[in-house]
Amino acid sequence: MSERQEERLYLLLDSVNNPLARGKLEGPPNGEIFQMLVLDNDVEKVTRHEVIVLMSMSGSEPPLQCRIVRQRGDRVALEKIASLDPDLRRNLRVPIKFDTFIYPITGRWRGRRAVKSIDLSCGGVAFYGDGGLDVGEKLEMVIPVTEEPVILRCEVLRRKELRNDKLLYAVKFVDMCEDEEVTVREAVFSIQLENRPHAAGDDNREEQR
Repeated sequence: MSERQEERLYLLLDSVNNPLARGKLEGPPNGEIFQMLVLDNDVEKVTRHEVIVLMSMSGSEPPLQCRIVRQRGDRVALEKIASLDPDLRRNLRVPIKFDTFIYPITGRWRGRRAVKSIDLSCGGVAFYGDGGLDVGEKLEMVIPVTEEPVILRCEVLRRKELRNDKLLYAVKFVDMCEDEEVTVREAVFSIQLENRPHAAGDDNREEQR
């Protein structure tokens, strides 16, 4: 996908950051009102809400909070309310379990270790593993849920001891190139949308009460 096409694709979320649909921006969001084409026949999921959040797939702009002002077919006209904290994108976290491997960079161990993920965000991973990883240590991790598996550099942020000699670790991605960022973001957004029927349903009902 070209950079120009990528910059025009967005994840549409509700006001509590549950994913609703993918959308394609038609024209720059510079004026008071701009237009979004809602993809995959999901426009009804979007128009149930008055306020939505647009999150760029490219990461080249901050998330936007917008109000839906009208609908015509699969297109909605949006009015920008505010720009949101860019960290919202990096902190968007999805529960997902996968088996993978880590490799040492600065650690005192050698070879590779098997770990099991708990969740994935655009900014890092939480996983179960054996002892021996220190906070601040850097390692490489295979991320198998992207379109093509990628090996990313990570830094250990937190560790917590659990029963049965297992530990819970949280790591952040470091030294990512733009292509790696987009690849991980696409995986996170896709998983969000796949989880949508159960994850978003209860929260949407709460929002509408």
